Amino acid sequence: MDIFSVFTLCGGLAFFLYGMTTMSKSLEKMAGGKLERILKRMTSNPLKSLLLGAGITIAIQSSSAMTVMLVGLVNSGVMELGQTIGVIMGSNIGTTLTAWILSLTGIQSENVFVNLLKPENFSPVIALVGIILIMGSKKQRRRDVGRIMVGFAILMYGMELMKNAVSPLADMPEFSSLLTAFNNPLLGVAVGAVFTGIIQSSAASVGILQALALTGSITYGMAIPIIMGQNIGTCVTALISAIGVSRNAKRVSAIHISFNVIGTAVCLVLFYGGNLLFHFSFMNAPVGAVGIAFCHTVFNVLTTLLLLPFSRQLEKLARRMVKAETKSEQFAFLDPRLLRTPGVAISECVSMTNRMGELAHQNLLLSLRQLTDYSESREAEILANEDKLDIYEDRLGSYLVQISQHGVSMDDIRTVSRLLHAIGDFERIGDHALNLQESAQEIHDKGIRFSDSAGAELRVLMDALEDILNRAFSCFAADDAQAAFDVEPLEETMDRLIEEVRMRHIQRLQTGDCTIQTGFVLSDLLTNFERVSDHCSNIAVCVIEEQDANLDRHAYIHDLQADGSFAQRLKRDLDTYRLPQL
Repeated sequence: MDIFSVFTLCGGLAFFLYGMTTMSKSLEKMAGGKLERILKRMTSNPLKSLLLGAGITIAIQSSSAMTVMLVGLVNSGVMELGQTIGVIMGSNIGTTLTAWILSLTGIQSENVFVNLLKPENFSPVIALVGIILIMGSKKQRRRDVGRIMVGFAILMYGMELMKNAVSPLADMPEFSSLLTAFNNPLLGVAVGAVFTGIIQSSAASVGILQALALTGSITYGMAIPIIMGQNIGTCVTALISAIGVSRNAKRVSAIHISFNVIGTAVCLVLFYGGNLLFHFSFMNAPVGAVGIAFCHTVFNVLTTLLLLPFSRQLEKLARRMVKAETKSEQFAFLDPRLLRTPGVAISECVSMTNRMGELAHQNLLLSLRQLTDYSESREAEILANEDKLDIYEDRLGSYLVQISQHGVSMDDIRTVSRLLHAIGDFERIGDHALNLQESAQEIHDKGIRFSDSAGAELRVLMDALEDILNRAFSCFAADDAQAAFDVEPLEETMDRLIEEVRMRHIQRLQTGDCTIQTGFVLSDLLTNFERVSDHCSNIAVCVIEEQDANLDRHAYIHDLQADGSFAQRLKRDLDTYRLPQL
């Protein structure tokens, strides 16, 4: 083995890690927000959490991404600490699938069909199909499938490079004498942990061990402690992801570390204790790639079975390791760690945009109550909510822009566009709520009284405004395009009502029933009512626009008004909200 073999080994590792990253990110992208929705349904049932953790890790082919996702979700307050324990254990089982796939490199047979299972034979075909999908397909989902296939092919090519690079080691006596040191199980655990911690990929670490095993120089006695140490090495990712998060999120990393360390210690004692008593005959037998995969799976499954009944104790241990619960930071949902899984981050932004909408909705209703029943405590609440809305707009807007730079699917891009439009409308509705609060304060402080007819007209407008608010925010929260079509007729109704109230006010000025002072206040109220209804229309259009990427807003309004069903809904709303007779 010469210096060029070392270069080849490093290149093979680079290809392996790049292929794994490409495949994992493309799988995460295809899964999108489904991952978070599955995790949110998590119950306190450890077995269900275990199965979901294994399933999601198999789907995204990355236990490290799973750990980072859990830290981000706990830091966001989406998941409870106890819910992550089963997921972490399941993740360790799910990651063993990679070793079984890599074990195909050790297949030896003269049979054509069996040889087709060897990665060096089928990977080029997978790479070709993947490239055709990437370059020839217009659909984003197919291109993502192509990237998964190319990533898998690159991963397997890297494995083949590593196998060929280390094959000369079989004939080197120096390598054989070096391997005798690994008969010490503690040294094997340490080497497995350190190497895996450096490259931050247990899959790559297992892959290198499988490549070395193909030389015939690695025995079960050497491989088993290294495999155990590799599980400890994966904790480095959990430690890094815990930097700068809440204490509860740090406990996720503490559970991951304690689970792997305790599991390794217990299995070491049981395995080598059993060896002392029964003298396992396979200890000095050469281990192949399949043997590595088998030992890896057995170790992770056994560790899970041993510690799953002690989930509560692991949680208590984590709380002791990371003490003094701190108050959760406001807007912690904007966790940068979730950007590693853009679909999950977008799903969180959808949830928080809905919360922003609820806050804007609530604030406007509070300001309408101020017009008829002024309260200083309600004023303080309105002002506090307005500050929160400004923070929501600033942080959500910045976060959504960051997400759009992380290679999201077309569906996710449309969702991001809808959210960016919506948060602007929510913030403006909050501003109009503040304007209405100021008008209410002026009415209260100056003792302004509207005429009976003007007061009755305002009550009709306020009822219609509450209705359009309810319709707009309901269709947005439910992402219901059908319900969104009901908003525009009511917005048209609001415009007609406001125009009629303005004309009636001019008539009252001429007859002396209203004063100039009340006219100024009424004008401000009508302007804010009209602007709020316009923003409600924008929110509804955002929902429809997400379903139809080619929708033109102005053309939509024009076509809608020419539609017979629009006229029917408009007549319904005009009949519902009639101004009192003069």
